[in-house]
Amino acid sequence: MLRKLSDGLLAGFMVSFGSAIFLACDVKYVGAFLFCIALVVICNEGYNLFTGKVGYMVENHKKEDFSLLLIGLFGNAVVTCLAGMAIAYAVPEIGEKALVLCTAKLEQEFFQTLIRAIFCGILMYLAVCLFKEHHTPLGIFFCIPVFSLSGYEHSIANMFYFGASGIVSLEAFKFICVAILGNSIGGMLFPVLKLPRKLGNK
Repeated sequence: MLRKLSDGLLAGFMVSFGSAIFLACDVKYVGAFLFCIALVVICNEGYNLFTGKVGYMVENHKKEDFSLLLIGLFGNAVVTCLAGMAIAYAVPEIGEKALVLCTAKLEQEFFQTLIRAIFCGILMYLAVCLFKEHHTPLGIFFCIPVFSLSGYEHSIANMFYFGASGIVSLEAFKFICVAILGNSIGGMLFPVLKLPRKLGNK
């Protein structure tokens, strides 16, 4: 459990680096591409990122697996929120951009956020799946820019953005919860749809 918490904290740091560079870049296409460094390191090092692990709960859903997933989520949340606040203090321009971004996010309706988060969850699962099962980072370098440029909602990155924005409210908490729900649904969707194929091959 301590290892999973540590891996969750480390994953939070990597997402923070990716989120910070995404906000810092004036050219959003460059920022979306550089965000990939976060998942490249996370996948290579085996860090515990909630959005990269939740899809695999379809096949591995013992009580211990859920506990470790939640521990990773806790570690992700702690680091991204604190890192967001720290980087906004050190680089005020990033905090200002985060405030604009998060203010717009809070204007979204529930189902807008949920659908955006579901599509992000699908892309995260595909990126990790291609890396784990086919040993290629190509999924990362395509899926991450796609969700970043499409405006899809990544719950862990959003924790960084809200930390950097300085917005602390019940509405922000609800937004993050909806994003987590959507990422979970999206992450599990393809594994569920793939079950008949796996059962047919047995």
